[in-house]
Amino acid sequence: MSQGSRKAVVTAMVANGAVTIIKFITALAGGSPSMMNEAVHSLMDTLNQGFLYRGLSEAERPADQTYAFGHMQKKYLWNLWSAIGLFSIGAGLGLAHAWHAWHDLGNGQEPALVEIFGIFFDPLGLGLVVLGIAFVIEGYSFLIASKEFLAAMRRDNAGNPFRYLLRSNDPTLVAVVLEDSVAMLGLSLAMAGIGLTAVTGDAAWDVIFSALIALMLGGVAFYLGSLNMRFLADMRDREAEAAFVKVTAEHPEVERYHDLRSIILDENNTVLVAEIELREEAIVPGLRGQIEREAQALLDEVPRRRRDSAEVRDYLETRAAVQSTLKRTERIIDELEARLREVAPRVTHITIEVEGIAGGAVPPPAKSE
Repeated sequence: MSQGSRKAVVTAMVANGAVTIIKFITALAGGSPSMMNEAVHSLMDTLNQGFLYRGLSEAERPADQTYAFGHMQKKYLWNLWSAIGLFSIGAGLGLAHAWHAWHDLGNGQEPALVEIFGIFFDPLGLGLVVLGIAFVIEGYSFLIASKEFLAAMRRDNAGNPFRYLLRSNDPTLVAVVLEDSVAMLGLSLAMAGIGLTAVTGDAAWDVIFSALIALMLGGVAFYLGSLNMRFLADMRDREAEAAFVKVTAEHPEVERYHDLRSIILDENNTVLVAEIELREEAIVPGLRGQIEREAQALLDEVPRRRRDSAEVRDYLETRAAVQSTLKRTERIIDELEARLREVAPRVTHITIEVEGIAGGAVPPPAKSE
């Protein structure tokens, strides 16, 4: 599990849990639609962090007989459930509450004073105070998430935070940053709604801004859902494929590659498969000498009484040819894999198949020709 993602998720979960409690108490006591939608917003955020944390924990499980490459993609599944389920539910509940509050406008009821520990408060003023407290708590969570996000940007040599938000390979961290950003914006909208209601005496402002908060939750649900769907749909790792193309072009014994494919498991693990053709002029020269040395080594292991057997020598020469060729190709594959992991460390599973030797079977002309 990414330590940056873990820290951001845990901080956000604790902060949102505390804010949810005080928002619900204030919303139920004062009857503010904006405060109620903000309470629902914070509750969805808290549950969402729990889903994200569960996804990160599941992703740490090693490979087994059922999941050959590990459980990394379960992280995106939990993120997807969180985005589509929790945020969609939150948006729906928020819009429903705003709708009912709109129809209850003008019923002539004045908001009653709220009693807390024997002290009476104006519900609008209390709402603004609670939102201010929530702003401080969620602001701290936003600060932690932003630091981790900026650190990830520096690791990936990214300069534009908005562009990185769209192309980051860590949807969990993106989700926390986006949720904290939306939480801060939601608090601002709720403050605006309650403040305008207090100044103008018109409760419609509170209802309008509560509906905006609900719509904002729906927008977050759509974006996070589409973001995680990309990683659950066997998305290719274009950067890893470009690195492989570069590595094969630099290798003196590789002529060309075929059927290059990749799958992103998560931000730290990519599977890459490809076929290569070896360069004739780099492979064939010197191979005969290697075969002869290999055959001699095999012959030295045979008892002396059998070394003169034509059948034994023919077998050993054939085996030496196969063995030498395999060793040569294995060395090339090992070099390609090592170099690829050096330039693209997240490529953790590599399968390279040698398709053959490029070029025809006609030997080069003799020097006298």
